[in-house]
Amino acid sequence: MKRILGDPVARKLDQAEGYLMLGLPLRALEIIRSRADWATMRFEARMLEGEALRALERYREALTPLEQAAALRPHDTPVALALGWCYKRTNRLAQAIDALERARRRRPDDPLLIYNLACYWSLAGNADRALEMLARAVELDPAFSRIAQTEADFDPVRSRPEFEQIIEIKKPLTS
Repeated sequence: MKRILGDPVARKLDQAEGYLMLGLPLRALEIIRSRADWATMRFEARMLEGEALRALERYREALTPLEQAAALRPHDTPVALALGWCYKRTNRLAQAIDALERARRRRPDDPLLIYNLACYWSLAGNADRALEMLARAVELDPAFSRIAQTEADFDPVRSRPEFEQIIEIKKPLTS
């Protein structure tokens, strides 16, 4: 996150972000919760709090700060992905799909958004939409073909011939 140099509030958030990056989400959460108000950096504080809670697998609790961050920046892709992640893990697939679809309107060719939408559509039982999204994600970033091969979210569509066609790894031509 971009911060103003010398700003003590920004330094505190940088510190929290550093702890989060080091795999110490509890310490990051302590720092974020040490202030009642992050007036000038509300979005960043809510996002970091949500990410720390997500790292702690406290998905339901993470939704509140992530929803607050999304209200401040409705089209932010990382917020949408984090919300989708938490909604999925709290059995709220419709909201996960909605969060990512809103972000995709702003970034229609983001392969990570599209791949995650494919996962969620698969879990929601909409095989056609899941396969459409997966095909588009693989078209934009062929690495998703390999990832999809072992992704449990695609178990509902794995036996479909279209799935096999989409994830087929192209072998290089040999002479």
